[in-house]
Amino acid sequence: MEIILIKDVEKLGYANDIVDVKPGYANNFLIPSGVARVATATARKILAENLKQRAHKDAKIEADANALAEKIANLPLTFKMKAEEGRIFGSVTSQMIADALAEKGVTIDRKDVSVDAFKTLGSYTAEVRLHKNVRGTINFTIEEE
Repeated sequence: MEIILIKDVEKLGYANDIVDVKPGYANNFLIPSGVARVATATARKILAENLKQRAHKDAKIEADANALAEKIANLPLTFKMKAEEGRIFGSVTSQMIADALAEKGVTIDRKDVSVDAFKTLGSYTAEVRLHKNVRGTINFTIEEE
């Protein structure tokens, strides 16, 4: 069954994408929760017109996302954590990274930051999704408190 996504759905697609899913998934979850609608001929025409009108706006948004990716790549972040013999207690979370970026004047949703479990002191990188086509990297250091 083909549907048009209204919102971004992780591991499925982005808003305004036409995707093919199983009918049960569409009818029982996606459509009732307001995340998608059925891709009828009329809905496809409306979508095409909306995408045509919004093309130049998307180019500006993507350029802004690229500029933000360059900005956060050059921001040094340092986290002071309790450690014993090089191993830290706890881990650096996506919320901690989002808060540290907010202190530096960059607002990013924690859900867009993907971070692994770091258990030792050192320098690491995390990935952030800024736009449909733009991914940025965040460099940070974990130091002993």
